[in-house]
Amino acid sequence: MTPGVSERDGETADQWIPRAEVLSLLGVKTQTLYAYVSRGRITARPDPNDPRRSLYAAADVARLKGASSGEPAGVVVPFEPAVKGESLIRSTVSLISDGRLYYRGRDVAQWAQNATLEETARLLWGAGDSNPFAGLGVRVASAGGSSHRARLFAALARRAEEDPSSTGRSPEVLKIEAAVALNEVVDAMAGPGPRLFFHQRLARGWKMLERDSVHLRRALVLAADLALDPAVLATRAAVSGGASPAGAAFAGLTTTAGSPAARTLTRAIAYVAEARRDPAGSAQRRMADEGSIPGFGSETFPHGDPRVEALLALADLPNDLTAVIREGEAASGQRTGFAGALAIMARRLDLPRDGASDVLLIGRLTGLMAHALDQIIDGSPIRVRLRYVGPRPGGE
Repeated sequence: MTPGVSERDGETADQWIPRAEVLSLLGVKTQTLYAYVSRGRITARPDPNDPRRSLYAAADVARLKGASSGEPAGVVVPFEPAVKGESLIRSTVSLISDGRLYYRGRDVAQWAQNATLEETARLLWGAGDSNPFAGLGVRVASAGGSSHRARLFAALARRAEEDPSSTGRSPEVLKIEAAVALNEVVDAMAGPGPRLFFHQRLARGWKMLERDSVHLRRALVLAADLALDPAVLATRAAVSGGASPAGAAFAGLTTTAGSPAARTLTRAIAYVAEARRDPAGSAQRRMADEGSIPGFGSETFPHGDPRVEALLALADLPNDLTAVIREGEAASGQRTGFAGALAIMARRLDLPRDGASDVLLIGRLTGLMAHALDQIIDGSPIRVRLRYVGPRPGGE
C-alpha cells in the first residue's frame, strides 16, 4: 500500500511523489495540480528516470492536504477547490480552461492573430468603446538608462512617483493614466517618433524589418497575462493599499522580473543561442546534465501551450531554429513552452540578446495594469493575517 502523506510527516523534506499519488491524496483534478504548481504552491521537478514526467514535493502536498482537510467545499477560481488560509481574489481578466487561455472570454490564440497591444489593453482593462490611448503624445524628458530594461523601469517608476493614489478616483481617469504610463514606457524603450502602434514603435526602435513587426505584435499580446501568479498578487495588493495603476504595476513587474518564468526565459535564451550551432548535441547534453531543456514543457499546459502555435505558426523559421525545436522536443519528450517559443522568435527577429525578456515585460505590464484596474473597480478586499512566530518580547 502506498503510504499517505500523514505517514510521511517525518521525511517529506526530501520526498518526491508522482502525479497519480498527488491527485489521489489531494482529491483534485490534473488541471488543479498544474495550477498549484504554476502558482508556486507545489514544487515540481523532472523525474530522473523519465524526464517526460514530473515528480512533486511531498512536503508541499502534505501542507496542502493538512490545510484543506475538513474544510467545506468552495471555489477560489473556476474549477479549483478552496484551500484553508487562501485569500479569495475575484478577477475578470483571464482564465485557463480546458488547455486554453482566455482574455475576458476571448481565446488568446485566436485574439492574437489580429489584435494589437492597445486593443488587448482596452479588452483587458474593460474600456469598452472608449479609447484611453487617443491623443497621447511624446513626453519631452525621456527616462534614462543604459539598457531597454533600465529605461522601462525608470519610466514606470517615474509615473509611479508622479501619479496620485487611486483611492476614490474615476475608473475612466485611471484607465487614461494607465495608458499614459504604458505609452511612456514604450517611448523610453523605443525612442520618440511617429505615433504608430506600440509594436511598430518598438520594431522601429529595434531596427526590425517592418514586415516582421506582426510577429512582435503577436508576442506582446500573448505575453500579457496568465491567470494568477505572485506578480498579479503583488499588483492587486499594492493597488488595494491605494497605489496608482503605475505604482501597482511597478510592484508586479519587479516581481515578474525575478520570477521563475523570467529565469526560465533567461535560460531558454541562452539555450537557443547555444543550440543553433548544434541542435541535437545541445539537446542531448542538457538532458544528460540537467534532465530537462529550458523552454520546453509546461506544467500549466501539459498537452501544449496554445500560445506557442499562435506565435510560431506563421514565423517562417530558418532551418537552424526549426532544428532547435525539433531536437529539443525529441530529446525532452516535451512540447516547446512559451519561454522557448519567445526565445526562438526573438532570434528569428534578430532582437537584442535580452529582447525576449523585454517583450515579456512589456506585454506583462499591460496585463498587470488590467489587474490593478480590475482590483480598483470590482475587486474583493485582500485580507491576509500575519502570524508572528519570532522570539517573545524579553526572551533570550
